[in-house]
Amino acid sequence: MTITPPALSVFETLESEVRSYCRGWPAVFDRAQGARLTDEDGHSYLDFFAGAGSLNYGHNNPVLKRALIDYIERDGITHGLDMATTAKRAFLETFENVILRPRDLPYKVMFPGPTGTNAVEAALKLARKVKGRESVVSFTNAFHGMSLGSLAVTGNAFKRAGAGIPLVHGTPMPFDNYFDGTVPDFLWFERLLEDQGSGLNKPAAVIVETVQGEGGINVARAEWLRALQSLCHRQDMLLIVDDIQMGCGRTGGFFSFEEAGIVPDIVTLSKSISGYGMPMSLCLFKGELDIWEPGEHNGTFRGNNPAFVTAAASLDAYWADGQMEKQTLARGEQVEQTMLAICGEEPTAQFRGRGLVWGLEFTDPERASAVCARAFELGLLLETSGPQSEVVKLLPPLTITPEELDEGLRTLARCVRETA
Repeated sequence: MTITPPALSVFETLESEVRSYCRGWPAVFDRAQGARLTDEDGHSYLDFFAGAGSLNYGHNNPVLKRALIDYIERDGITHGLDMATTAKRAFLETFENVILRPRDLPYKVMFPGPTGTNAVEAALKLARKVKGRESVVSFTNAFHGMSLGSLAVTGNAFKRAGAGIPLVHGTPMPFDNYFDGTVPDFLWFERLLEDQGSGLNKPAAVIVETVQGEGGINVARAEWLRALQSLCHRQDMLLIVDDIQMGCGRTGGFFSFEEAGIVPDIVTLSKSISGYGMPMSLCLFKGELDIWEPGEHNGTFRGNNPAFVTAAASLDAYWADGQMEKQTLARGEQVEQTMLAICGEEPTAQFRGRGLVWGLEFTDPERASAVCARAFELGLLLETSGPQSEVVKLLPPLTITPEELDEGLRTLARCVRETA
């Protein structure tokens, strides 16, 4: 099947030029269920993007949809600021019982606003307030959001340039394997911290992604993350893990840092925490860090109660029995076998990933874009990532069936062959 792009008149004439995903997927989408979207002409697309990781349980998940419809039909609270509601209580109790307590995680829960960058801004603000310092260390190729504080700890030059003003109080350090193993971990970072002449202000915190999604699916080793936590403890810095895209089961465990056996001081969650693609984010932090004054950080839409409903339902449905993690790891092995086969035939490609997030990197950056374009023509939604868009990024729903996953992987392999 080859899909012919439709006329997109009103989008091209009225909507801002800032739109991006729609340029790679020139279709008018109308319906979606599970791992598939359907456009207004009836063409079906297999979704290997899942709302940039915000649809881990698929589109219009029937369990979550039923909970949401029931809540709306009984006139449950929709907008609640930070007021106490039954929906918020149910979510907090479920989150504590299903996620925090079984993992012995000592976190308080903050609702900072509806998006991931809201959670990052809250995390940075809290870290600076707790430590009384301004500087925050981030890592090469990091991505933490598009608001100014988040951009200051983001690596991508194109996105940083959009700020239009200097981005200050953030210092980048090399991410794991940045020097291809030729330099000992944290040699530069620790030397700067200990040298009174280095010019590095004592940081309040370090912010890190365990897998850099937008940065090119760069996977930090568990031992590197453990060493980073140790460094933070020795140097009196807070460790912030941005789990916005890689949390909620994307890498296997509910939190992506579980595999490393670390306990960050602060964790940010968004994207799939609502379970249904609705705006919601959390900033989690150890109890002793909860020094906020009432109202010191707020947001009009931090009380999105329908999102609390679907979030609680997703935890009950997928995380109460431990099966989701096993399923995701099994699906990941399925992806890895295909990646091995593709790279065995294509010498200019290499791959990396964990769970159900994978990247296929090409020596020629234009090749990744060509693969994604051909995939769209064949009814598969793929996106690129990396500083030069050189990586084909795979983010299928965690609930995808083995048959659907195999279908998409076969299409990917075909696209790699046809763009050679």
